[in-house]
Amino acid sequence: MAKVSIGLRGWRFEESEVFTEDGEFKPLDEMPEEPRDRLVRLTYLVEQPCDACYLVHGEAAVEQCRQAAIVYGEPGDELLLCGTHEADFLYWYREAGGKAYRGEPTFRDRFHEWFAGGGRAPDGYGGLDHVETDPENMPDPPDPEEIHRRLNDNFEGRRIDMREGWDDEDGDEEIDLDGVDLGTDYPSR
Repeated sequence: MAKVSIGLRGWRFEESEVFTEDGEFKPLDEMPEEPRDRLVRLTYLVEQPCDACYLVHGEAAVEQCRQAAIVYGEPGDELLLCGTHEADFLYWYREAGGKAYRGEPTFRDRFHEWFAGGGRAPDGYGGLDHVETDPENMPDPPDPEEIHRRLNDNFEGRRIDMREGWDDEDGDEEIDLDGVDLGTDYPSR
């Protein structure tokens, strides 16, 4: 099977990891963790505005922003772009030092700073040629409510061992409380 983009171009998914043989989305608990996390994140991102448009227009005129069509970066620190601003991002990434921030938590912020400071691709700078093969036959990703329902189906919770990683081998270490007045009222904020 091939790699495909879902909802937004940029993040690519191995078809066999997210789709059944019938071409439907697999249950979330059957997907590997990384593609599942990206897919869940996409349900939120797919209707967000382009970051570059937002930097130009701001919250006061968010309705003038184009909807994102492309996602770059890592979940939680992703950069959303419309087709018009993809060339600006690619120029920053390829020619203006953006590649140095790949995988870094400051990736998105560095692009924002560059773009807000007037950084733009030169006229005619080419973007990527995206190949779309039969996008109408791709199933729509589940909406956020469906994702939430699927995540909570059969979820029994998980135990977290708060002592994991402690050096205390037997857990019986005494704490010296001499000189501590437990009856003292301490100021609160």
